Amino acid sequence: MEALKSLDVSVIAASVDDEEKAAEVAAELSFPVAYGVTREQANSIDAWWEDRRDIIQPSEFLLNAGHKVLFSTYSSGPLGRMNPPDVVKLVQFMEKQKQSG
Repeated sequence: MEALKSLDVSVIAASVDDEEKAAEVAAELSFPVAYGVTREQANSIDAWWEDRRDIIQPSEFLLNAGHKVLFSTYSSGPLGRMNPPDVVKLVQFMEKQKQSG
């Protein structure tokens, strides 16, 4: 998290959980966790909604300062998630590219 903060990268999470459960999870994190994601909201980002458990599967985005999606990952299970050290490297790479023209 410190490396991301040093690059001016913010992390925000969202969950289908209710406010109480999301607050319980957020208590152990250093970033905000929104709650109450609906199926309609999941559909708006083309995320996969799991009917059996009534949850959204992981959908992760790296946005630029103008909120444009630069990279995204969608998962239907525990694999294929953004790895924070990889995100740090990616942001550093993009910054070097921007500076070199």
